[in-house]
Amino acid sequence: MTAGRVLAAPLAILAAAGLAACFSTPRQPTPLPNNVPPVPAAPPSPDSIGDAVPRTEPRAHSGNPPFYDVFGRRYYVLSSSVGYVERGVASWYGPGFHKIRTSTGETYDMYGMTAAHKTLPLPAYVRVTNLQNGRSVVVRVNDRGPFVANRIIDLSYTAAAKLDMLRNGTAMVEVRTVDAPLPPAITAAAAVAPAPAPVVAPASALFIQAGAFSDPANAERLADRLRGGGYGKIFVRDDQIAGRRMYRVRIGPVADVAEFDRVVAALDRAGIGDAHLALD
Repeated sequence: MTAGRVLAAPLAILAAAGLAACFSTPRQPTPLPNNVPPVPAAPPSPDSIGDAVPRTEPRAHSGNPPFYDVFGRRYYVLSSSVGYVERGVASWYGPGFHKIRTSTGETYDMYGMTAAHKTLPLPAYVRVTNLQNGRSVVVRVNDRGPFVANRIIDLSYTAAAKLDMLRNGTAMVEVRTVDAPLPPAITAAAAVAPAPAPVVAPASALFIQAGAFSDPANAERLADRLRGGGYGKIFVRDDQIAGRRMYRVRIGPVADVAEFDRVVAALDRAGIGDAHLALD
């Protein structure tokens, strides 16, 4: 399945190793698959399920250690979700984990509007926008993961359906936290008659950013190093940010998740481990 999780045996091994003593054990990674989880025979219509309604909640007692380790990599949990924005690849998890305990100790409901994230404090609310078609949803983050390759968020079945990413299993997305609670009247109305997820214009083009520099010579050096390496079109973009000139080494545009994965993996092998998705 695309969610990058496996069941029973690896969980038992990790639990025996003591990870569960720190916080609820996150589901563990599997190699990137070629197949997509089977869709249940008679799932509720995604249109009948409203977005998560942001509200002020205390940090969960479970799932919020200062840091944790999974397969040799350390993840630091953020102290706050305020202002968080990230772009990358989303996946989804469903039938194999329905009714399984999440990192907060709650029961995972694949028909709810929830998600898993590696570093956001739990719970948190985020708006996830599919940059390939403009669809957008708000979900409540109550689980840890995904721990596969460059995936940045794992969505519930329903959230993925609303973003129209069930067929492909993945999508290039923007994740942006929603921090301000809604007024009580709006909250009550949303619970009775949930509004459909908004649709915005899809991104005109998506790129991979291999580096950003204040010195144009450093940017050109990296661009020259990458040219001819089979990554795709390489160029340096000159931007002014908060009064400062920044020179960003970009690759692309990239057409889909498969191309994004290929280029990011090649860059990682070349020693560039912080490449990420960027808009035009």
